[in-house]
Amino acid sequence: MSDNQADFRRELGQQLRVDSVRLAADAGSGHPTSSMSAADLMAVLLDGHLRLDYDNPHAPDNDHLIFSKGHASPLYYSMLKAVGAIDADEFATYRQFGSRLEGHPTPRIPPTDVATGSLGQGLPVGVGIALAAQKLDRLPYRVWVLCGDSEMAEGSMWEAFEHAAHYGLSNLVAIVDVNRLGQTTETMLGWDVETYAARARAFGWHAITLDGHDVEAIEVAYAAAEVTDRPTVLFARTKKGKGVAAVEDLPGKHGKPLDDPEAAIAELGGVRDLSVSVAKPESCSPHTFAVPGGSLPVWDTGSHVETRLAYGKALAALGSLRGDVVALDGEVSNSTHSEEFAHAHPDRYFEMYIAEQQMIAAAVGMQARGWVPFASTFAAFFSRAYDFIRMAAISRADLRLSGSHAGVSIGPDGPSQMALEDMASLRAVHGSAVLHPSDANQTARLVEEMATRKGISYLRTLRSKTLVRTSPDEDVHIGGSRTLRSTSDDRVTLIGCGITVEETDRAAELLAAEGIQARVVDCYSIKPIDADTLIAAARDTHAVIVAEDHWPEGGLGDAVLDALAGLDEPVIVRKLAVRIMPTSGTPEELLRAAGIDAEAIAAAAREVLASRHAAVS
Repeated sequence: MSDNQADFRRELGQQLRVDSVRLAADAGSGHPTSSMSAADLMAVLLDGHLRLDYDNPHAPDNDHLIFSKGHASPLYYSMLKAVGAIDADEFATYRQFGSRLEGHPTPRIPPTDVATGSLGQGLPVGVGIALAAQKLDRLPYRVWVLCGDSEMAEGSMWEAFEHAAHYGLSNLVAIVDVNRLGQTTETMLGWDVETYAARARAFGWHAITLDGHDVEAIEVAYAAAEVTDRPTVLFARTKKGKGVAAVEDLPGKHGKPLDDPEAAIAELGGVRDLSVSVAKPESCSPHTFAVPGGSLPVWDTGSHVETRLAYGKALAALGSLRGDVVALDGEVSNSTHSEEFAHAHPDRYFEMYIAEQQMIAAAVGMQARGWVPFASTFAAFFSRAYDFIRMAAISRADLRLSGSHAGVSIGPDGPSQMALEDMASLRAVHGSAVLHPSDANQTARLVEEMATRKGISYLRTLRSKTLVRTSPDEDVHIGGSRTLRSTSDDRVTLIGCGITVEETDRAAELLAAEGIQARVVDCYSIKPIDADTLIAAARDTHAVIVAEDHWPEGGLGDAVLDALAGLDEPVIVRKLAVRIMPTSGTPEELLRAAGIDAEAIAAAAREVLASRHAAVS
């Protein structure tokens, strides 16, 4: 590196600091000191190592830069200004309503791949993009991730370290800005970069320690990162608020504009207007997978099949129809039956082991590169990765999740394995779809629909075999439902999903033997729910019983209530759900104990009809 280049990089680093100070000052909020510590690291990256065509930000051969420490958005947007990706007018809109320059970066501003701001997620997503580069796209682009030292306390970071080493992701470079100070106190290791490095090396990474304000040392480190056979991490010792005496390496300055920004800018040498011509990658095309074709599986009505098995077989068939479909699992593929896909398409299957956060993050990274990921585990274990799912929605990510072993119907494994909160939590995710098919043919059709749906789709599957009631040629779609029984004499509507569809149908038989006609609706789509069918049924019968293998909060019952909220005529709605902590037992015993079996549903219907009759009398 020549003296002139070193001088330019130092000046560019100062410009990035000045612009970070300006942004936070104009907005009245932000994180300038966290941006100032990493400015030299980003200046050298822009000027010589990043390969990214900012005029064509979605080109498949571009490098990827992820700000895992998303609060350093002033630095990120200052970089975009320096490379010409945004102009001065847009730069001045930071944190304003309607601006693409949000408080933490999102994909609204290209080439941002994902939303960041919840610490501990950028590096795991980087693992997903790096996996896509090596195993799917098969292109030589690199993934650079700027991390904060505070987020090194997150377990998800170490899931990323472990998986990156396991998969040999030599195209992944983590840059840890070790500025010592967190939001309220010093980090656990402070400036002890050697301990950080020892830990990373123990995970199988190439670890480099350096002065994060020495542009020559940064250049050497980046050059070394590009020739290793394993993932590389730089632990760069820096100072928070570097260059301004009023805030440099001082506690209590996090997350707020500088008190005297004009003096700070003068101390940093004043406003500059340097521009950087970032190197562009060599043009190349991503790999595509040849597919043999075929059709989705179908099952004969009257047979008994596990919906989790139907998921696996449908996914494998979909992989034979579409070369962009990939699958990930949390080391339970023989239970979720994603093993069907793994056997059929091993080069598009990714074992993420017992690391649900990394599994979701990897799927987010892969979809950022245009792949169509399906991720599966026990439904209960998605709760461990809920923040990653929440952030995926902010990233406008397209994810397909399949959760098996839902509800008390799993039987003797006991409550630790029973998802009883999943429909509520996934319904709360912005733009999500929540699906709970009751049979194999429904499952296959919904898997096919999930592949083309935007946003986050969640499929809840069952451990037990269920009766195939839906014929292969029936219309099954997201937002639909299936009416099992309906007459003009119906006096009550029974609504179920998944395992409780069988129970509602049996309850209707019990009631029919007593001369009470019941309409039965299978709400396999909980969100969006088939409101038209439910409203029509409620108007016809004026009495609704909902039975779900889920806690009473936020699941099918509440979805039904939402659908009926606009009715201007009285309708009685009774929610049957799991209300006591379950234990081990047979599925039949547990459904009975929860009060969601056929006898309990029929009893609730009788009580509702009796109370309505008494009220009329």
